[in-house]
Amino acid sequence: MLKEFREFAMKGNVVDLAVGVIIGAAFGAIVSSMVADIIMPIIGAVSGGLDFSNYFTALSKSVTATNLADAKKQGAVLAWGNFLTLTLNFLIVAFVLFIVVRLMNQLKREAPAAPAEPPKPTKEQELLTEIRDLLKSRA
Repeated sequence: MLKEFREFAMKGNVVDLAVGVIIGAAFGAIVSSMVADIIMPIIGAVSGGLDFSNYFTALSKSVTATNLADAKKQGAVLAWGNFLTLTLNFLIVAFVLFIVVRLMNQLKREAPAAPAEPPKPTKEQELLTEIRDLLKSRA
């Protein structure tokens, strides 16, 4: 069983998948930082200093806090601003992946193949051609 597991784990597809997951996690962290540190502050500046990550709706009368972290401690809240941020994050990741896949597909497309040389005639065809040429020259 250990031998089978080692063979399974060492197959190319499993290793490729592991590399993909690791790179995907790192890519996700980069995109999350881009959204949180670059895009959302720009959106906040354009919209008058809004910080979407702290937008919430209190579901309990005991919630009186003005920021999300404190509000969650006081009771149930609907953190729709955080959901909006994560949705924007997802859309950016999906768009970037679309661009990457599109570029990879363009790179994979092969240039149109040059016209192939006609196949060399067989010995039989060469002999028939010689006979035809001899008959033409005698006529």
